[in-house]
Amino acid sequence: MKLLSFDTPTNDKSSEELIQWINGTLHSKINAVIATHFHDDSLGGLQAFHIHNIPSYSYSKTIELAKENHFVVPESGFNDFLTLNVGNEKVIAKFFGEGHTKDNSVVYFPKEKILFGGCLLKELEAGKGYLGDANVPAWSATVEKVKREYPDVKIVVPGHGEYGDRRLLDYTINLFKSE
Repeated sequence: MKLLSFDTPTNDKSSEELIQWINGTLHSKINAVIATHFHDDSLGGLQAFHIHNIPSYSYSKTIELAKENHFVVPESGFNDFLTLNVGNEKVIAKFFGEGHTKDNSVVYFPKEKILFGGCLLKELEAGKGYLGDANVPAWSATVEKVKREYPDVKIVVPGHGEYGDRRLLDYTINLFKSE
């Protein structure tokens, strides 16, 4: 089975454990990792993936911010979007605008109608979380663009917390709308 990882654990030790579990327990191989933004909960364990020769991708601004902050840098970047094939399926990583960070991207599985929103999207009833690198005034508009682009999404996975349906998009939009 071929797999993609969206984001890494926060450190190399945890990433190594994840890679070993996928290889050993699932008898699968990670074909690539996509970092959705430059924080450690997205690329903190990236070096472990590189040691295993797993290709890494991110939005070009993520690479820039990783370099500025002296973090491990994803190997390949994209400007607006990236389409990767996983077996017979395609996955689309795309930047829609600023929100949680200046570089947050999302990943969409068109066939399964699953959206991985990273830290741009919040679980239901979540608070606003860390805002130190956020563009709070732009956040709602960015999520509204995601919602328009993927009107048929069925499952939404936030960067933290429980997955859900399209209500996570609306919840996130409303959470930051008053800002």
